[in-house]
Amino acid sequence: MAADETTSETGEFWIFGYGSLIWKPPPHYDQRVPGWVTGYVRRFWQASQDHRGTPEAPGRVVTLIERSFWASLADAHDSAPDKVWGTAYRIRADRVAEVKAYLDIREINGYTIHHAPFHRADGRSPPTIRTLVYIGTPDNDQFTGPQDPQALAEHIYASEGPSGLNRDYLLGLERALDELSPESGDAHVTDLSDRVRAIESRGRREGGPAAEGFERHPASHEFRKVGSVDEQEETEKA
Repeated sequence: MAADETTSETGEFWIFGYGSLIWKPPPHYDQRVPGWVTGYVRRFWQASQDHRGTPEAPGRVVTLIERSFWASLADAHDSAPDKVWGTAYRIRADRVAEVKAYLDIREINGYTIHHAPFHRADGRSPPTIRTLVYIGTPDNDQFTGPQDPQALAEHIYASEGPSGLNRDYLLGLERALDELSPESGDAHVTDLSDRVRAIESRGRREGGPAAEGFERHPASHEFRKVGSVDEQEETEKA
């Protein structure tokens, strides 16, 4: 990919994270900036066969849906914030090729490369940055489309893959979003998280094995800066 297709107007390389990248950042970055993009809706409508599920039993992770397309669908969560909050990372110039190759592997399961203007929340200049973003578009074979929220929450609760429990991803995303800004919450993420907690609570009351599994694997949302691709791959499997 040519340099002018991957870099911002200033020649810098920025990546926008709206899912696990918020709290599991790429290696070799030197700036992390909270902010948002517009024109999209975040939904748990992407199957995960490689991280939070398996090919036989895919989990569910987030993708971005163009707002105009989302508005044409019948979604039980019929509202969405105008801003999709997340974080942008500036990658060190001497490490761009390495990080790009790593992310192409990390995000390969149905995601493709796009670019979006990112609005930084820290008030610094430039106020808008051109960022690279991985999106699972509706034409990829892992895209699920609208789902019943309760059925989706139960699916997330039961799923697990090489990177851990699917519910840890959901709960980690909820916490990471809440920590970005007082206005950065996402009702879709919060509703699914509430439903997952209710499932866990019901399982605990009934003394079922699901509750025990939940307690063994609490949601991980600790932000940790890593300095190498190898180390990042380890945190992905933690």
